[in-house]
Amino acid sequence: MNKKLIIIISIFFTFNISSCKHAANRPIPETPAIVNPTVSKKDTVIVEQPENSPAQILAKPEIPVLCYHRIMDGKKGDYTLSLTTFSKHIKILADSGYHSISPTQLYDYLVYNKALPQKPVMITFDDSRVEHAEIAAPVMEKYGFRGEFFIMTITYNKRNYMTTVQIAKLANAGHTIGLHSWDHTMVTKYKEASDWQKQLVMPKEKLEKIVGKPIEYWAYPNGVYNHEGAKELSKYIKLSFTLFSKRDSILPLQTIRRIIVPECTPQRLLKSMLRTFGNKKI
Repeated sequence: MNKKLIIIISIFFTFNISSCKHAANRPIPETPAIVNPTVSKKDTVIVEQPENSPAQILAKPEIPVLCYHRIMDGKKGDYTLSLTTFSKHIKILADSGYHSISPTQLYDYLVYNKALPQKPVMITFDDSRVEHAEIAAPVMEKYGFRGEFFIMTITYNKRNYMTTVQIAKLANAGHTIGLHSWDHTMVTKYKEASDWQKQLVMPKEKLEKIVGKPIEYWAYPNGVYNHEGAKELSKYIKLSFTLFSKRDSILPLQTIRRIIVPECTPQRLLKSMLRTFGNKKI
């Protein structure tokens, strides 16, 4: 064995033996109590945040919710506007200090009083049109906005409508995917359990597989609802969106108002938002 190593080991053992002798002559201190920082599951208290009542939800300032349909040049109609007009709409919203919000943010604001960004707005799209993915989404993303796309599932992969790949891509880009029924039949015509299976339950399951996320939001076909339909939707859906209709006093979460955006100037859009939803501070 190396002599230097022997010396080091010798010193080490001499030091430790000496230390032990001194330690033996010292009084043994009392062992301090051990505090367990963990809390057993049975002692855990889960404090649930109280939800607002329907009356409290109705009393809150409404958030502007816009509804777009067709975005294409050379067509006229109440539900159609040009690409140039749509681009100007999004630009004036951004220039005016608006921030796009998701349905989840809206739900948390209405139910739990969670804060929203200044001048919130929701930008929604009905009917699964292909231009929503190819035109609308890129324009919004340019300004840091995200939208909500309500899918009519009978249109999957059909001409002029979004493909399942495009729908999944929108979800992955941070947009929200919602349901707009299977074939645009109005809720007021759902009479049997089989109608709900066909128009809501089965399309919801298929759409969830496409996007890999829960589908929690619904837009009424033609914006039309009744109380019975809203009540049934509340079993599956967190928020449902109408068009113009008065909100249900018992089920306000299932009757969120929107305005249809037609071909109009950006200034007229802002005025319409203020006229419909008011100018109350959030």
